[in-house]
Amino acid sequence: MMNIIEAASLKKLNTFGMDVSADYLSEVNSPEEIQQVLEFRDKKNIPLFILGGGSNILFSRNIHELVLLNRLKGIEIVDENSNHVWVQASAGENWHQFVQYCINNDWGGIENLSLIPGNVGASPMQNIGAYGVEIKDVFHSLEAVNLSDGKTKEFSAKECSFGYRESVFKQEEKGKWLITKVNYKLTKDNHILKTGYGAITSELEAMNVKKPSIQSISEAVIRIRRSKLPNPEEIGNAGSFFKNPVVDISVMQQIQSQYADVVNYPAGENQVKLAAGWLIEKAGWKGYRKGDAGVHKNQALVLVNYGHSAGNEISDLADQIIEDIENKFGVKLEKEVNIY
Repeated sequence: MMNIIEAASLKKLNTFGMDVSADYLSEVNSPEEIQQVLEFRDKKNIPLFILGGGSNILFSRNIHELVLLNRLKGIEIVDENSNHVWVQASAGENWHQFVQYCINNDWGGIENLSLIPGNVGASPMQNIGAYGVEIKDVFHSLEAVNLSDGKTKEFSAKECSFGYRESVFKQEEKGKWLITKVNYKLTKDNHILKTGYGAITSELEAMNVKKPSIQSISEAVIRIRRSKLPNPEEIGNAGSFFKNPVVDISVMQQIQSQYADVVNYPAGENQVKLAAGWLIEKAGWKGYRKGDAGVHKNQALVLVNYGHSAGNEISDLADQIIEDIENKFGVKLEKEVNIY
């Protein structure tokens, strides 16, 4: 049965630890409760705000809406053949725990995405990615509830319009759907291992791994992320705050004429992807702190709340960094974290 909490604190429901409140809060654990929440919304005539793991969001205000906490659970095989398995996970499952579940079953394809915070439902919405792998590489389909009429629809990969940290759910369909289940196509054997991105190769060497596996790659990624990224339970943060910018190669060459060590990766014809963290660090922001808002000392891509920062203080810091990077390098950074 649906439970509604009034004037609910969201402090423990967002990884930045922003001490804001919601007019109403409801945790849904079943399709029936989703329909009940929609009925309550219509009865009260208030907007609906979907909240998953709270790991890619910065609250700068109280939420005068009905916050729906997606807590749908369940993992099952929906199809398989000799080479692949199609795994369906409910949107409320913890992402890292799901990755580990797949690895324990020797299903490959998402090992590079280990330790990314958040829930399964956010994975296609954000087209999450790390170390050369994105969700679109293993995505098959998803189910979502239309928040207008309560009906369920299945979305194919094409219908999701995946881009770099983008999908249709962040663009024209934003706020219109509640993702309930996601289907992934993973390998059962002959896994395609991706070890050439970032520090994975050197970390595997440090682990004395001669023949990589999906298990060892996952462990390497976990070690790298823990060494670079702060634990949200210790320091409030939402991981990478900015997207890595994709620019024309001429822009990169201009930067390279001054900084030979500029970090860049191929990104299509006449374009490259620059490391936003490198740009921010080179501009002198790494370790910056004003009050309780700051840039992490080990990873310039991460903005942090050292305790009692307000959301607008961190948002203002992000704007200052964006302006400074554009002035210094001619590159405009985009925020990856959603700000409300």
